[in-house]
Amino acid sequence: MVRGDNVVGTEPEFPEQFRSYSENEKHWQARRAFILRNTPLGGGEALPPLCLDQLLSLSMVWANHLFLGCSYSKDLLEKVTEMANGIEVEDVPHFTTRDELTKKNQY
Repeated sequence: MVRGDNVVGTEPEFPEQFRSYSENEKHWQARRAFILRNTPLGGGEALPPLCLDQLLSLSMVWANHLFLGCSYSKDLLEKVTEMANGIEVEDVPHFTTRDELTKKNQY
């Protein structure tokens, strides 16, 4: 379950067009919440194509990090984590990093 996608003034159909064919429901609901949280409110003005592409890319970075354990630069992860602030996703997998494995095996 994902909480935090209640954004006033945004059409609920808007993000549906960006769902990936291979995205399961849990991943999509989390990414959908991220997109809605970071879409400008009010007026119904469309995002410029460059901003929309950036938002969609950042939503994939966040979802890939969260669900697949992908790693990215510190600055990028800080940005998407801040953008996702308030979105709660249940049953997120925990991944062990290479550094954690190396540290564990040294002892």
